[in-house]
Amino acid sequence: MALTRDDEFWSAFKSHAGCSTRAAALLVEILEHPERAPSLGQQISDLEHEGDRITHDTVLALHQTWITPLDREEIHALVSRLDDVLDLIDSASDRFTLYQLSATRAEAIELAKILHLACGEIERAVGMLHNMKDVNPLLDLCRQINRHEHDADAVFRRGLARLFNEHTDPLEVMKWRDIYDALETATDRAEDVANIIEGIVLEHG
Repeated sequence: MALTRDDEFWSAFKSHAGCSTRAAALLVEILEHPERAPSLGQQISDLEHEGDRITHDTVLALHQTWITPLDREEIHALVSRLDDVLDLIDSASDRFTLYQLSATRAEAIELAKILHLACGEIERAVGMLHNMKDVNPLLDLCRQINRHEHDADAVFRRGLARLFNEHTDPLEVMKWRDIYDALETATDRAEDVANIIEGIVLEHG
């Protein structure tokens, strides 16, 4: 059992968040270019599998390390919520392809772009956790991620209202509602990540 493996944990957080940032960018592309959904979706699936590997290795490292850079519960919660974000990105992509949607909706694109911004800021935040001498930039990122979640809620409600008002086909409504739910829930999980990071900063900074 290793005494300490700090760099391994910091690298895992950064790598996992990077997978989500790239996957969210690909999801925006899918929604802007539906004809490319199968190939782009496969790339997202590959990133999701990489995220699963990182999560597994991180949990394994927790059990093989005497001294960890953060509390064990904090490490487990952070990597688990990071994995939730990536899983939901993959879920939104997978549903779009499975439902064989050939058109897109403006609010779906807007939600995906908000999610991409949140993922990018999570990536920046976890990259700063190893050095918490100045906590203000980290806390600013957490607040910004929280604002993205509020923005996503507003877009989600607007998108649903327009969907229900414009479509008489219940199957079409159900398909898009499912995709909207995955996108909005992904931003909720991103906010959970921000809240965990904020707690870490306040505890250790």
